[in-house]
Amino acid sequence: MTVSANVQEKLSRLGIRHELDLILHLPIRYEDETHLFPIADAPPGQTVQVEGVIVHNEVVVRPRRQLVCQVEDNSGILVMRFLNFYGSQIKTYAVGKRVRLLGEIRHGFFGAEMVHPKCRIVREGESLADTMTPIYPTTAGLTQKTLGKLIEQVLQDAHTVQTLTETLPEKIISTYRLAGLRDSIMCLHNPPPEVSIEALQARTHPAWRRIKFDELLAQQLSMRLHYRQRRSHSAPVLAQKNTLTKPFLEQLAFKLTAAQIKVAAEISHDLAAAHPMQRLLQGDVGSGKTIVAALAALQAIENGFQAAIMAPTEILAEQHFQKLSAWFEPLGIGVAWLSGSQKKKHKQTILNDIALGTAQLAVGTHALFQEQVLFHQLGLAIIDEQHRFGVHQRLALRMKGAQSNLVPHQLMMSATPIPRTLSMSYFADLDVSVIDELPPGRAPIVTKLIADDRRSEIIARIQYACQQGKQVYWVCPLIEESDTLQLQTAMETYENLCQVFPDLNVGLVHGRLPTQEKTEVMALFKQGDIQLLVATTVIEVGVDVPNASLMVIENAERMGLSQLHQLRGRVGRGSEASICILLYQKPLSDIARKRLRIIFEHTDGFEIARQDLNLRGPGEFLGARQSGVPMLRFADLEQDGELLTAAQTTADEMLNDYPDLAQRHIERWLGDKTEYLRV
Repeated sequence: MTVSANVQEKLSRLGIRHELDLILHLPIRYEDETHLFPIADAPPGQTVQVEGVIVHNEVVVRPRRQLVCQVEDNSGILVMRFLNFYGSQIKTYAVGKRVRLLGEIRHGFFGAEMVHPKCRIVREGESLADTMTPIYPTTAGLTQKTLGKLIEQVLQDAHTVQTLTETLPEKIISTYRLAGLRDSIMCLHNPPPEVSIEALQARTHPAWRRIKFDELLAQQLSMRLHYRQRRSHSAPVLAQKNTLTKPFLEQLAFKLTAAQIKVAAEISHDLAAAHPMQRLLQGDVGSGKTIVAALAALQAIENGFQAAIMAPTEILAEQHFQKLSAWFEPLGIGVAWLSGSQKKKHKQTILNDIALGTAQLAVGTHALFQEQVLFHQLGLAIIDEQHRFGVHQRLALRMKGAQSNLVPHQLMMSATPIPRTLSMSYFADLDVSVIDELPPGRAPIVTKLIADDRRSEIIARIQYACQQGKQVYWVCPLIEESDTLQLQTAMETYENLCQVFPDLNVGLVHGRLPTQEKTEVMALFKQGDIQLLVATTVIEVGVDVPNASLMVIENAERMGLSQLHQLRGRVGRGSEASICILLYQKPLSDIARKRLRIIFEHTDGFEIARQDLNLRGPGEFLGARQSGVPMLRFADLEQDGELLTAAQTTADEMLNDYPDLAQRHIERWLGDKTEYLRV
């Protein structure tokens, strides 16, 4: 592929570096220039091609300056209108010129018309295109013509096309009734006139089905390969001894749910193996993941190893520390708490305890994976809200335990439920455990949507709840003034609510508060001394105050679904019915209306996540993990579920029975994008 440096730079913006990248740069849509319609018979409202002679040409200045031409064929007249045009076009589209137009006919100011059609001068009787015209994804400065020409050159190069040899065994092609790869690619770049343009545009044509299968298979293969590579490492064998787990369970004031027992057994089984566990524990808000994590940590500790729990915020990390200390210290287990805001001398004492092994459990934020943190013998790393941490951060924590050639086991937890298709595709390198039931005695949460102009009703509700001895959250999305968003700040809201409720104790907590103050405010709220807590989304995860039964979320229309669901999960943690009020400002955008309807209609986190995936695609679910996961260009998780299932089955079969073909398939589809997921 010989191109100028300028064109090469533009191609690389599209991810095109080699001939194969050009071949796999497939059209986003097609234009049908294989048929001509008589002007009078051309169907309105769809893209059609007509041909005629220009019989009139003028520049009209009202209602705005525009070039208007009349084009006539044997059946009728059509107006061609350009709102933006060059002076040279007046000459190009002179009376008497024969033109071929591609566009949508609609009824306009001048009658039947095409606005800004694709237009070219033709000779009478000039032949039509014999294939549909592909339209490719492109970038500024790279025209369709240039890109199409480059792709055509590569497709006509016999040597390059030879690289499209099959990487799928005949058995798999026939099992799933797949079209041939080379035929599929040729068809998608140059579809013949008889191919259904609807099937091409909707990507349901057999050629698209083959491409999507190959892409999904490449993703599955690369992730399963990384999964197998990780299992080739050695990890400490942490057998279930029950010396700590049994007394721990006996001292609990509640019984585990069947779902908690099931996932705890899966984790326990993995910890007893000689290769590193790599498990994702997911469960809805309030399903009791912390207790499962505690059991895993105890299994490591009763085998003489240390465990570490890392959380994304100081509030959440400290909540874990307080809860786990209360559970573990009666068992004689040393628990250390490490955060970025601790004073140097105090931090050094904790670092010494971790290094000597007197702290058997270390709890903290990202401070845990900093260089100066050395573990005596780390056997298990637990990462809460795993999507908030990047690949490298998780790797850094795992490498803390690799001093003795033993890689620690890793348990990742997420309260953002991951839809099944997303879990199958983007988390195929992990074992997944799901807590699919809530503990008994949880009260249902009623969700109400209330417009901003009905604040007085909300004030009355808060007053009533506090008079009944209940507590209330008021959540604000921003902490400092923003000219662009013009949202009320938490500070302003706090001051306003102090004036509105002079007889209530109102507290304020936000991300900028010093840790000590934050801890004090949260402790007062937990004890019931603060009745109304104004907070930013720092309380999104982990905060557990059973007496809080009412939450108001301001500017709810600005928040994502998973965040709204997480916040709502802070109430309803006791036995009494709770209410979550989503306060929104009018007018609502279409996407905000859809989001609020979903959160209003559903309380099941998995269903909310599934609908969220439909609305936004996989990006935010993957969080920082995205930097290493092969993203899908052609397949759609919602539409192509059956292909994903087939690709998942095929991946293990190919790795077992056709390893060479599997490697070639990964290289073709992912090229240099496979160096990732070491964690």
